[in-house]
Amino acid sequence: MSKILIVKTGTTFPSLKALKGDFDAWVVKGFGRNNHLVAEVAEVAAGAPLPSAADFAGVIVTGSHENVTDRAAWSERTAEWLWKTVKMEIPTLGICYGHQLLAHAFGGKVGDNPNGLEAGTVVVTPNAFGSQDTLLGGFQGPFKAHMCHRQSVLELPKGAVPLAVTRKETCAAFSINQCAWGVQFHPEFDSRIEKAYVLRHADELTEQGADVQQILSSCMETGSGREILEQFLAVMADRARPSAKHRPFACAV
Repeated sequence: MSKILIVKTGTTFPSLKALKGDFDAWVVKGFGRNNHLVAEVAEVAAGAPLPSAADFAGVIVTGSHENVTDRAAWSERTAEWLWKTVKMEIPTLGICYGHQLLAHAFGGKVGDNPNGLEAGTVVVTPNAFGSQDTLLGGFQGPFKAHMCHRQSVLELPKGAVPLAVTRKETCAAFSINQCAWGVQFHPEFDSRIEKAYVLRHADELTEQGADVQQILSSCMETGSGREILEQFLAVMADRARPSAKHRPFACAV
């Protein structure tokens, strides 16, 4: 039975948590019921220590309401831990904040997205690398996913591979050595969660000239999140096989 570590970098709004649970619960639910998976949660934003990554078949870093650029002590500590984890070639998936933290850990640049807040169910378009990528290649073209972020990966780390874009996001996904991935979108969100985030940011979206009602009406269940999380589990299983051959670590800092 595989063990996965969910590195929890924050918590959602209290009202939404009461209705739908928190970031870690959404990730676990996204895996589906028949995954034979044991999940352990490290609430790093609340001061919890990080266990040895070698004890887990994979790692997922959640989203957060915080900013990577604030360089909080817990965040910087997690970035150092992430660098070591990926260097050990343990399958790692960073979601939104986790996506940005993974890039930061390897020397990439994170900052405010010049296109402003991106929220809603948006079209993610894989590039040529993404179309052949282990995690995203199964889509064979654009797919819809849930977004809510102000900051972005503005410059990728040396050696990282860009995988996808959206209308407002030039780095919607990237990979490092085909064992670590960052996705700016939220595969763990459902449409109800996405709508709650859109409503929370309605004033800011309106100030940007967006039609909030149109964004809300376009929020939908996509299926893409479940596919990505299931594919990540497949990567974990493949890496866990005794006969698996790992390529040498290639990403520099």
